[in-house]
Amino acid sequence: MIRRGAQMSLSLAAIAFAAVSGLAEAGGITISTAAGDKIITLEALKERYERPDAIPFPKNNPYTEEKEKLGKKLFFDPRLSRSQIVSCATCHNPSLGWSDGLPKGVGHGMEPLERRSPPVLNLAWALSLMWDGRAHSLEQQALMPITAPQEMNMTMDDVVDRLRMVPGYRELFSEAFGETDSINAKNIVAALATYERTLVSHKAPFDLWVEGDEDAISAEAKRGFVTFNTKARCSACHAGWRFTDDSFHNIGLETDDVGRGKFTPPSVAIMKYAFKTPSLRDLRMQGPYMHDGSMADLDEVLEHYVKGGRKSPNLSPEMRPVKLSKTEQSDLIAFLETLRGPSVKPQLPDLP
Repeated sequence: MIRRGAQMSLSLAAIAFAAVSGLAEAGGITISTAAGDKIITLEALKERYERPDAIPFPKNNPYTEEKEKLGKKLFFDPRLSRSQIVSCATCHNPSLGWSDGLPKGVGHGMEPLERRSPPVLNLAWALSLMWDGRAHSLEQQALMPITAPQEMNMTMDDVVDRLRMVPGYRELFSEAFGETDSINAKNIVAALATYERTLVSHKAPFDLWVEGDEDAISAEAKRGFVTFNTKARCSACHAGWRFTDDSFHNIGLETDDVGRGKFTPPSVAIMKYAFKTPSLRDLRMQGPYMHDGSMADLDEVLEHYVKGGRKSPNLSPEMRPVKLSKTEQSDLIAFLETLRGPSVKPQLPDLP
């Protein structure tokens, strides 16, 4: 990932040769930084986006098939909500990119929530959860929507009592945890977190290109990848195979929501109105965009970044206007399109 805040420029001749022909060893991308110019080959840049081989699971909640199976049923079960209408999958629908396609999520009583429902893909690698980062593990995060009055409006005691009345769940919890009285809050969130960690983006054309298939993406997308990492400065925040730095930035939106600022000292002014950098994987399926769903399509998002966002005293230093030609903007969109994996029909679970 390119160093954040660096001033970047690139040799158009080198890009045309390296990005389009794929002969990165014969040419390179010139990046100007505070330490001086640095040449990086296209292949070296691609290596920074290689997918990991395995999903990480914490030692205090290791993976088992039984926990994954149970967690999947719980994720899709509306009985975890007071109304018995809302499930985790209501806001995180696999057919809608694991979001809900709405500017703001809808919770208990069909009331709109304050923020857009974030997709739940690739969270096994996340350093924090929620738009404001207030959850530090998937186990902690799983509790929050269930017990939030605006979302599922339950207490964990009520959830436990309800699940204990279902014979099928008693059997599933026993298989997953091997305890006599295994239906409890700790095991509920452990199963949910285990299932959520298995939700990983399918390989996209971009991944195939990174692995060496030069025909997997177009010449326009290859140029867009280089622009993404250099002139457009997108990789300052959207870095690595998940295309996120897991950090928080005020990108100049019109909002009264202080975001991460609610959980940081007032002296850390840069965090006021800052929100977690979302992944760009499967982006086309996940609109509308931004934490508040205020942008309908990728063209609108790109225009926002080209302008450098709305002026704000706490604007992230990465947000600066950038001059991109229409061709460069089109190339960027072409590149982002390559981050979408194949459409796979979700296998919905049978609930007990």
